[in-house]
Amino acid sequence: MIVFELKCSKNHRFEGWFASGEDFESQRRGGLLLCPTCGNASVSKLLTAKIRKSEAEHSAPPQRPQRGGAEMPVAALDRRQLAALIDHVLSVSEDVGAQFAEEARRIHRKEAPERSIRGRASAQEVDELLDEGVAVLPLPVPPQEEWH
Repeated sequence: MIVFELKCSKNHRFEGWFASGEDFESQRRGGLLLCPTCGNASVSKLLTAKIRKSEAEHSAPPQRPQRGGAEMPVAALDRRQLAALIDHVLSVSEDVGAQFAEEARRIHRKEAPERSIRGRASAQEVDELLDEGVAVLPLPVPPQEEWH
């Protein structure tokens, strides 16, 4: 995950979380990025300084992501933004259903082609994946019959 400092053409500033710089550009070009303050789709990245990590930070083990809604970037999205995010995820990922945990591990171990996947996993499976260093992001995707 990468976090960019963003602003809309009305100068409202906010953060955006993306899988990569290419993911940001794809979402921006597709009109999927909206200002959370005014809904403006004219969004750009602000320049940020790259901060060099100290020796201690380089040797520290990676922090396991926290579970819970407060840490999730989707928590602050309004209904329209959440729908746009879900539509984007559905359009760029492969549904592996109940095999999500197994396939995520295979991709992580480079035993399967790297790609974006989505599926179902229990809370225990998500915790186990995070413990193994597999990056997962639970999203509130509704059942297929509710897609618009």
